[in-house]
Amino acid sequence: MPRPMKRRRISFEPEVAIFKPAGISKFELEEIILKFEELEALKLKDIEGLSQIECAKKMDISRQTFQIVIESARKKVATALYNGMAIKIDGGHYSVDTDNSIEKLEDSTIIRKRRNRGMGRGRNQK
Repeated sequence: MPRPMKRRRISFEPEVAIFKPAGISKFELEEIILKFEELEALKLKDIEGLSQIECAKKMDISRQTFQIVIESARKKVATALYNGMAIKIDGGHYSVDTDNSIEKLEDSTIIRKRRNRGMGRGRNQK
């Protein structure tokens, strides 16, 4: 059984969810889906100019995983621009890192960051 996928940490969810070529109806265009973590990788590397190691640390993933995510994002954006496709930002496997101690996950459930207190025995365990 494979290891469960670790959620990628992102710092924001964009308010704009679709980018498309001007003058063409959204319904006439093919869409390419850019995941939230792919957008975060583009922001960290290409806009903020961080090194690959710094980006991976901020997203709480390995350098190899970051490389896979950034390559996928760049390929999708280039494909959409070259072929005149719409880019829809949606989905992925991520958690939003906020200033307070609550994370909002992709499936709209809310969890609290663990503080590593207790003995890890669970409820009603001795």
